[in-house]
Amino acid sequence: MGIKYTIDELIVSRASKEIKDREMVVIGQGIAMAAGVLAKKTHAPNSVILTEAGLLGIEPFKVPLHIADPSCTRGFTYSCDMIDIFTTVVNRGYADVAFLGVGQIDRYGNMNSSYIGNPENFEIRLTGAGGAPEFAGYSKRSVLTMKGGEFVEKLDYFTTPGYVNGGDTRFESGMPEGSGPSVLITTKGVFKFHEETKEMYLAGVHPGVKIDDVLSDIPWDMEVADNLETTPLPTEEELSIIRNFAPDITMGRKLVMEVLINQVMRLFYGQDNGS
Repeated sequence: MGIKYTIDELIVSRASKEIKDREMVVIGQGIAMAAGVLAKKTHAPNSVILTEAGLLGIEPFKVPLHIADPSCTRGFTYSCDMIDIFTTVVNRGYADVAFLGVGQIDRYGNMNSSYIGNPENFEIRLTGAGGAPEFAGYSKRSVLTMKGGEFVEKLDYFTTPGYVNGGDTRFESGMPEGSGPSVLITTKGVFKFHEETKEMYLAGVHPGVKIDDVLSDIPWDMEVADNLETTPLPTEEELSIIRNFAPDITMGRKLVMEVLINQVMRLFYGQDNGS
């Protein structure tokens, strides 16, 4: 019998492999934090997790409630304020990897996480920039994930720079040499960036996904790697770690909340919610 997994678990497993031992990783919540925890428990035990709000070297045992949640961790190396995170850590080039979620992305890895729709009357407001422009601008590389977003020729709103207009334009604009997005992981496949042109290309597909299924989402003529990879399945060990740390990734936040509410109802009233 094959391993049963969700697409979110597959993304976490694949994303975690982008973290190397002893690297400093800027991580937010959700899939990114689960990937960081998975990496520390498997192949990168000495990696250092840093949060935007100022917790450095955390050892999380549960999903943080927010970016400044100290109750999610067994401890941390030190804490500082948000200004110090940017001025003394990230902007000085100490962060090796930044994990970022994407709402829209173009062929050069420029991102929109702010607004969707007509610029004069935006239809949807997303989470916003937060620290993403700084993290993507000054970390040595960025790992991007996209679940419900889209590929576009032109962003509805430019939130965070990738490789700007391709080639050396990112570095000509003042961002550090060698920085930039290294990989994008979506619900269908894995994308990387050409070494010279900096244009995105399809580097791998998830199990059961056909190339045409991926390319149908791309509004430009995307290149496909000659040695196209198939994303490895998560192992039983990885799934156990993910499910114990972040059950909402496996079950979905709504279902987890329903389970918790039912537990409370049984504890106090001896009945399930709605019964």
